[in-house]
Amino acid sequence: MSKAIHFGIIGGGWRAEFYLRIARALPDRFVLDGMVMRNPAKAEAMRARWQVPVYASLDELYRAAQPEFIVTCVAWEPNPELIEELAAKGIAVLSETPPAPDLERLIKLAALARAGARIQVAEQYIYQPHHAARLAVVTSGLLGTVDEAQVSVCHGYHGMSLIRHFLGVGYENARITAMCHDAPLIGGPGRDGPPTTEQRTVSSQVIAWLDFGDKLGIYDFTGDQYFSWVRAQRLLLRGERGELTDLQVSYLQDFCTSQRFALQREVAGAEGNLEGNYLKGYSGNGTWYYRNPFVPGVLTDEEIAIATVLDKMGNYVRTGKDEPYPLEQACQDRYLDLMIEQALSTGAPVTTETQPWA
Repeated sequence: MSKAIHFGIIGGGWRAEFYLRIARALPDRFVLDGMVMRNPAKAEAMRARWQVPVYASLDELYRAAQPEFIVTCVAWEPNPELIEELAAKGIAVLSETPPAPDLERLIKLAALARAGARIQVAEQYIYQPHHAARLAVVTSGLLGTVDEAQVSVCHGYHGMSLIRHFLGVGYENARITAMCHDAPLIGGPGRDGPPTTEQRTVSSQVIAWLDFGDKLGIYDFTGDQYFSWVRAQRLLLRGERGELTDLQVSYLQDFCTSQRFALQREVAGAEGNLEGNYLKGYSGNGTWYYRNPFVPGVLTDEEIAIATVLDKMGNYVRTGKDEPYPLEQACQDRYLDLMIEQALSTGAPVTTETQPWA
């Protein structure tokens, strides 16, 4: 896009700071017109730390600027009502995940979208560079039709998003079984940084099978995996012609000839390279499966993914095309997540039902 995308944020927590870092790193691509924070002390601290305009209300923000859309970075409970308020004003919304915590409010928001409200969701995992590269391998056809995805990468609705996209599943119903296993673990780093003492914690592992009939999703995750030094993320995708294990690809060139390659992370600035300090993309077997669209910005993979959502949101608001992540898909992700929670709480399998957004 030739013109920088202007946006605003409601909220000022940990998640909002990702958007602030992106705007700071890529000022020619993204402009934060302001934030809305109702707590005066927190608002002042945000101004001082980030040198950004902070307003007490949405009306104040729009009197000072005209952002193209608003990002809602608030807690689960108030988010649906906030989206409704913005939609009533005709303001395009990019909601942090999930858009609503429960089925009743998901259905209500979906009705708003069907009525024409511009609501998208900042579901970023399919845009993280390594996952985007894996999805490119899947869509290339090297593996054949992927009918099994074992995802141990991220929690809840994020995991559902990856499973659905790797399997090519839309709103099909599934039979879900789930279990939880608790095990001891020495505590590791978190949002506040590394541990200061050794502490023994309990790690809760949730495993769920999602049987879509001809396709199988296996969800396996513990919250420790986001930061842990000793609990890795894992991924396995299987098709009739090959499989992808983490970043290793095995496939059949023909029925009697196998091929293997690894997806390589390509970076600038390593080992004496003087191009800069940024991710170039992922390549393998003579093909680029992902190229970073924000070179030479210095961003983490998570920030690259969120910047991709912001970029797509700007294009969507301006053209009506290229939706970053439709509300309906986010509703389906959260619905599957809720059904896993139900299977866990009851100890019995559950079968999903087709919802209005489908």
